[in-house]
Amino acid sequence: MIVITIVAGVLGIASIGYVVWALVRPERF
Repeated sequence: MIVITIVAGVLGIASIGYVVWALVRPERF
């Protein structure tokens, strides 16, 4: 269960970072 929690946390941080990066650099799309 600890591994699942760590993976979920990493995916959450990565998704938030991707959204922020997309908002900051919209020209990439």
